[in-house]
Amino acid sequence: MAGNNEDKSGKAKLNHKDDLYHDVTQEKKKKLEDGEYEKLLMNLEIELVKLQEWVKARKLKVVVVFEGRDAAGKGGVIKTIAGCLNPRICRIVALGIPTEKEKSQWYFQRYVSELPAGGEIVLFDRSWYNRAGVEQVMGYCSSDEYEEFLRSCPEFERMLIRSGTLLIKYWFSVSDHEQEKRFQDRIKDPTKRWKISPMDIDSRDKWVEYSMAKDKMFSYTDTKQSPWYVVRADDKKRARLNCISHLLSLIPYEDLTPKPLKLPPLKHDVAYVRPPVTEQTFVPEKY
Repeated sequence: MAGNNEDKSGKAKLNHKDDLYHDVTQEKKKKLEDGEYEKLLMNLEIELVKLQEWVKARKLKVVVVFEGRDAAGKGGVIKTIAGCLNPRICRIVALGIPTEKEKSQWYFQRYVSELPAGGEIVLFDRSWYNRAGVEQVMGYCSSDEYEEFLRSCPEFERMLIRSGTLLIKYWFSVSDHEQEKRFQDRIKDPTKRWKISPMDIDSRDKWVEYSMAKDKMFSYTDTKQSPWYVVRADDKKRARLNCISHLLSLIPYEDLTPKPLKLPPLKHDVAYVRPPVTEQTFVPEKY
């Protein structure tokens, strides 16, 4: 017989209070110390650079979609991945509110223009799945537009995959308790306060609605060809490490990292006289 945390199929039930599938046998892990985290992250960053060189050499087209609730940690892992890579190869796409012109276009049109060419990696900080989440819950699209999205999205993604695009989708799952903590941290920190929008405030009363929207979205778009990978995100450090490690495991690559270079000695022209330093304008050294 299934326990209290399982349905008849034996799967853990979703608690709308925390948005996480819990394994009751899973113990809470000890918090990662900064030193240990930095060491593990450095090893993964080295592998990301290897992957980058492989993508460039083989002209691969890689799309990684990051979705999840507000403050789930998507932005942190995106910046971590992009931070060690060449911005000419790996770029972040975070589109704003569509213009009136874009609203009149085919829904996927503005996302198509952001897709990678050969040798590029594109990280979508939210994506076309806005329609299945915030637009549906907050009433920014009609029921017909929403239902059409659910029908057409799997076909759209199959077209991308058939065209040679590697499509990887991550859902960052965070509990309501941890989300509240992160919101409070943002309010207290002036450098992070911009991350909270009026929509985030309005969304606080729609936790269950967002859970229902996510479940329905998964039922349509969690396909064999393009599955969703769920990242437990209450622990930011482990979420980043787990996500990056998993991403690396999905794309077979070889080490094409350039060998260390030997720099030639600097040359000095003894006949050249540089202009006086006093003719330059320097930044004040306040620190």
